[in-house]
Formats: sequence, C-alpha cells, structure tokens
Amino acid sequence: MDILAFLAQGFAVALEPQNLFLAFIGCVIGTLIGALPGLGPVNGVALMIPLSFNFSLPATGALILLVSVYYGCMYGGRISSIVLNIPGDEPAMMTTLDGYPMALKGQGGEALGLSAVASFAGAAVATLGLALFAPLLVQFAIRFGPAEYFALFVLAFATIGGVTGGSLVKSFIAAFLGLLLGSVGLDAVSGVPRYTFGLYELYDGIDFIVALVGLFAISECLIYLEDIRGTSRPTLTLGSAMPGVRSAGRCAPTIARGSLIGFVAGVLPGAGAALGSFLAYMLEKRWVGRNGRFGQGDPRGVAAPEAGNNAAAGGALIPMLSLGIPGSGTTAILLALLLSMNITPGPLLFEQQPEMVWGLVAALVIGNFVLLVLNVPLVSLFAKVLQAPGWFLMPMVVMVAFVGVYSLNNSAFDLYMMLGFGVLGYALRKLEIPTVPVVLGLLLGGQMEFNLRRAMSISGGDWSILWSSGISVGIYLFAVTLIVAGLVYSWMVRGRLA
Repeated sequence: MDILAFLAQGFAVALEPQNLFLAFIGCVIGTLIGALPGLGPVNGVALMIPLSFNFSLPATGALILLVSVYYGCMYGGRISSIVLNIPGDEPAMMTTLDGYPMALKGQGGEALGLSAVASFAGAAVATLGLALFAPLLVQFAIRFGPAEYFALFVLAFATIGGVTGGSLVKSFIAAFLGLLLGSVGLDAVSGVPRYTFGLYELYDGIDFIVALVGLFAISECLIYLEDIRGTSRPTLTLGSAMPGVRSAGRCAPTIARGSLIGFVAGVLPGAGAALGSFLAYMLEKRWVGRNGRFGQGDPRGVAAPEAGNNAAAGGALIPMLSLGIPGSGTTAILLALLLSMNITPGPLLFEQQPEMVWGLVAALVIGNFVLLVLNVPLVSLFAKVLQAPGWFLMPMVVMVAFVGVYSLNNSAFDLYMMLGFGVLGYALRKLEIPTVPVVLGLLLGGQMEFNLRRAMSISGGDWSILWSSGISVGIYLFAVTLIVAGLVYSWMVRGRLA
C-alpha cells in the first residue's frame, strides 16, 4: 500500500504541466538523437545537461527531461540499426542481425513497429521493477557505514569493464585518470590546494558538466571531422509499421523472456543495456533452436534484443538511485546531474525527496506510452532524420555545447576546459580507451576518498575496518564475481566473432 501511495504522489508530480511537457520533449529529442548513428544515450544525455541548467529547471524537472531523453534514445537506436544496418548505439547492435535483413525483404516498417512494441514492453517491466525493488534495496542500504560505502565504490570500479564493454586494462587506466582528475581542487579535510597549478578556477575542482560535454559531444565532432566523407546510404521502402504491431502478439513470449533477462542484467552494476540485449538475443536463439531463422530476418531476433536493452536501461536506474552506483554509462551522466545539484543518490534520497523519485517513476510510465505513440505512426518521419547531412548536424551539436556550457557560470574558462576535455576524449577514443570510466572516476573519486578517510578516522588507522562487516565482505565477493563474469563474457564474444 505504501508503494501505491507513493505512486499516487509521483503521478501528481509527473502530471504537472511543466513536467508533462518536459517528458514529451525529452521523448522526441531522445528518439531523434538515438536514431543518429554513433551518438546514443550517453552523448544525448550529456548534451542536454547544460540546457537544463540554462533554462534553470528544478531538479525534478531536469531529471524527468534527461531520463525521458535516455528512454527515447533507447527507442531511437533501433531505427538506424534496421534502416541502415548501423547501430545507433552499442545495445542496438544485436537488432541489426535480423532487423536489417527484414528491411531488405521489404519488411522494414514491420520490423520498426515490432521493435517499438518490444521496447515498450521492456521499459514497462523495468519501470515496474524500479517501483517494486528500489525501496527494498534502500531498506538494506540504510545499514551502510563508511566502510560499506567504500566497498560499494570498489564494486562500482570493479564493474567498469561491464559498463564499457571494452578492454578491462584500458578501462582501469581510464578510471585511474578519472580519479586523478577528481582529486583536483581544495582538499576537503586539510584545505590544501591539489593540482590547481595556481588557477583559482580549479579550487572548486573540475566541473562535472564541463568535462562530460567535452568528453562526449566535442570529441564526437572531432571524430566526425576526421572522416567527413561519410559512407553511402541505402534507400529502402519501409512500409507501414502496423504489421509489426500485429506480429508482436505472436512474439509475446519472446518479448516477455527478453524483458526479464534484460531487467536482471540492468540491475547488476556495470552490466548495462548491451549485456541485456546480447543475452536476450542469444538465449532466445537457443530457446527457439532449429525452428528459427535468426540472422535471416526472424522477427523474434528483433523483438528479443529490443525488449532486453530497454528493460536493462530502466533496470540500471535502480542501483543509481538507491545506492548511488551507476549501472551504466548513461546513468553515470545522470549521477553527475544530481551531484551538480547537490543531491546525493542513495537511501536518504527516497526518504528526503520522495516526490523526486516517485515523480520520476510516474514520468517514466507516461513517457513510455508517449514513446509508443510516437514510434509507431511517426516512425517513417524519424527515419528521415537519418538523411540529414552531417555537415548540418555537427555544427548544431557544437553550438548547443558552447551555449550550454558558457551559461553554467558565464565563464570563458569553462569553454577552454570543455575544449581540453574534447581533445582528451578524442585522444582516448583514438587509443581505444573508453571515456565512461573517466567520468566514473571523476564523479565517484571524491566520495570514495571521503568515506575511506572517515572509516580510517573511526578505526584509528586500522585498515581491517574495511572488511570487518559481513556486508563489506559480501560486496567485495560480488565485485570479484562480476569481474570474472565480465572476463568470461568477453571471451565468449571474442570466440563468437572469431
């Protein structure tokens, strides 16, 4: 009954005209960004954060806007996967295996319609899980002290390989770089400046938002300039999406299985939507066996990964809101938004600001229906966005980035910092070093250091306090398990691609 009362309170917040408008705009913008190959939810959400500050949105409204963009990007990523055989983002990669063959056979509209319904189902399962399981996780997390929170941060960094999907060694190098950047500024205990090089602008540390926009949006533009010629684009007749809606009934068991698998993958810190999509597709392929035509245009090969990646995207919000640990790269960006507004995710968030949490849950329910309505009848309109030339889109991205970052503090120094992080992001991407761990190190490093020093102060310098409780030991064991599972998953992927 408490959950129903909280949900009623949340819908009262979400149905406010401003929040309804923000949810709708976020869904539209997210779908458009997700449809553009290469941008994806991380870049989309990072790009929208400065705008939320520029328009002085309240914390609840800003979070509703960005999470709507997040969900919209997860919907939109399937469009370029099916129409161009180019994944809009990493989780949409599995959709290309059967979505594009369906498009080549003149069933592109059906694939888009089916994927929209599967995305809706996966997101609905995730939102329901968020409402049911996040409060339970919060009740458990209330027992945490400084040592347990330090163990949680260790868990967050142990799962970095899963968040990025790349080399574990390169991921830890990036995380170490992020931790170094996170130590810039005045020491919280002694007040001594660290790595400021005499620049007073750095005494407060590096602004999360400036770093995010530079690492993702600006570096994306630099990558585009490097390969400005682009590639030829095929022209396909999409047809109506309504046959896909009807075929969703025949694929209902597939959608249900993919949604549950994806949700479990999303809740695990560091697993993310890519793992949810991969597991949903591969397990469905094993389940169907010889009765399927996977890889040749089987509708179940579209429904399973789309349900899986959208369920995982919503599931990743649970550890972010209840524990303060991002479950994916995009939730790391959302964590930056909350921290920049002096809001600390965790158990106390549900107690101190329930209207924000439950307003977000209600907004996700509303936004999911909005996305379904937008993506079935208007899917051909969104697909036309793919025809927009890059020479038009990328300058627009740069303009939004500069205006948004400058509006944060009206500081030219922030613009130089953004450009510096843009060059850093470009160099890291050329070296195939992921940028998301840099963000995690920058975001979590300060709190990790604070809890470590607090635990040491309580114990009088005795390091054994870090593993003296059963909760800490359990978290460390879970971290080791996830690292091993990530290595096994990486070996499986390499073996399948070999």
